[in-house]
Amino acid sequence: MPRFTLDDGPITEVHAFWLAGMSCDGCSIAATGAQNPTVEQLMTGSIPGLPRIVLHHPVLSVTAGKDFMKAHHLARAGKLGAPYVVLMEGSVPDESIAGAFGGYWSAMGAEHLPDGTQRPIPTAHWLRDLAKGAAAVIAVGTCATWGGIPAAAGNVTGSMSVMDYLGKDYLSQLGLPPINIPGCAPLGDNITETITSVLMFLAGIGPLPEFDELGRPAWMFTSTVHRGCVRAGNYEEGKFADEYGQKECLVELGCWGPVVQCNMVSRGAVGHNGGCMNTGGICIGCTMPGFPDAFAPFYKKPPGTLVSSVLSRGTGGFVSYLRNFTQRSRNLTARWKETGSVPSGWASVQAKASSVDRAVGFFYERMKASGTRFEPGSARQKELQASASDYLRKRPPAQAAE
Repeated sequence: MPRFTLDDGPITEVHAFWLAGMSCDGCSIAATGAQNPTVEQLMTGSIPGLPRIVLHHPVLSVTAGKDFMKAHHLARAGKLGAPYVVLMEGSVPDESIAGAFGGYWSAMGAEHLPDGTQRPIPTAHWLRDLAKGAAAVIAVGTCATWGGIPAAAGNVTGSMSVMDYLGKDYLSQLGLPPINIPGCAPLGDNITETITSVLMFLAGIGPLPEFDELGRPAWMFTSTVHRGCVRAGNYEEGKFADEYGQKECLVELGCWGPVVQCNMVSRGAVGHNGGCMNTGGICIGCTMPGFPDAFAPFYKKPPGTLVSSVLSRGTGGFVSYLRNFTQRSRNLTARWKETGSVPSGWASVQAKASSVDRAVGFFYERMKASGTRFEPGSARQKELQASASDYLRKRPPAQAAE
């Protein structure tokens, strides 16, 4: 098979073979919704410095039959004449199980047999053959990255991940193990951004991006859902929803966000909009290797919350009071504090602090001012402003009026 290096000259075109195994096509739909960058930008080569992608997708292609499969056969034979990457959507089934009965689990195209008949070519075999000459193999979606739902307990297909199928020793022509973009479905931008990063490396205009120990883009899957969740502050304050539609933390409704590595909430589903917790849904761990079995049954409170939520409730009341106190005291101007009233025509606003707030405020202000000489109203501030203050005080009344 031909080796594609960065020393052969500028790369203007890269073929992308999108294979579909045991999948629902949700990853394809997610990819078409990507915005940064879009699939169209990659296919037209409109991103400066990046080669144009020639996409061979069984659904999006404008050709069919032999015309569509021609490039696949050329690539398998080492005659494509251009570098290519393989993108696998869906898990890889054990075709020997179906083959023992004369069938197949997932197939694309056909091969001609000596007796003149044709036989479907399993998608797993395309992955096996095309991976040998690929510049990179990218597993798209949880089914491809870890096995997903087709590999769940009780399945009869023997489905597995791309990593399991190709083996630990597999390296692409650029020396890369399989790259994994988990999610059910993944964020479209996660897919196209990873492809773009790999293309930049392939074209020699950027470094190889950082991947974690499981081949996931590290900048996308290092943090947990909880760290970027819009409801995370409620967890710290011990405020938990007990039914859907409430704004508090969803952990006790079955949310696994505190332990799941995913950027769905912080990035949004499409165009920075949506995302599971943003729209009121819980995290069911769909980006994790153990999904779905390790997180089932869904919508049931995780065992860890028996400890974490109790601790959170214990400290959360005090944390909540401190935050509310700070908010109340910072929502008053110096004039309002001095006069003891807020001239708002919208509602009656309390400007006078309660006895508890005054006691807390006494220590709060001293702690806030400790370690600095420049707090408002300090001696240092008055010293620095003395010349201006003296000038205004010494001006004649008539001049001051002017």
